[in-house]
Amino acid sequence: MRFSAVLLAGGKSSRMGRDKVLLEIEGEPLWRRQLATLRGLLPEQIMISGPPRDGCEVVEDEVAGAGPLAGMAAALKNCRSPLLIVLAVDLPAMTTDFLQSLVALCRDGKGVVPRGAEFFEPLAAVYPAACAGLATAALQRAEFSMQNFVRAAMEQELLVPRTILPSEMSLFANLNTPADL
Repeated sequence: MRFSAVLLAGGKSSRMGRDKVLLEIEGEPLWRRQLATLRGLLPEQIMISGPPRDGCEVVEDEVAGAGPLAGMAAALKNCRSPLLIVLAVDLPAMTTDFLQSLVALCRDGKGVVPRGAEFFEPLAAVYPAACAGLATAALQRAEFSMQNFVRAAMEQELLVPRTILPSEMSLFANLNTPADL
């Protein structure tokens, strides 16, 4: 199955107090660690939403200050494949194997989004390129919620949920504050 990938690495890191992409996990900057996770999937194209890193194609946010939806919308517009894997820089426990399992579930032009007990996990998911218009429209309406975006994509039958198993919950532990380190 053909797919591209984007690393969302353009956030403000205001709660962390310093740039998250430069945090080191096991001696490696977070951005480099996450790019290695994506490269392990062998995508046709790797993009980064944020400052240029390691020769990756950079996509500029559609709307400044609009959060991850802006970076994802830009990546969807520039995606050269039918599917786009989205990975946030602040999910250091995410694995290539888990992301590959999501790709394997994609059928009939639909993407797959992990779902926990209460919320979706939209920043480690697979979206069809057909979501580009939906993302752009949400930005134009200043509706930046990823949860709402996922619900809208599901209503249009562009995404299907995949329940997160209890043993997989740790993959979604993100780094938002110094206490999370």
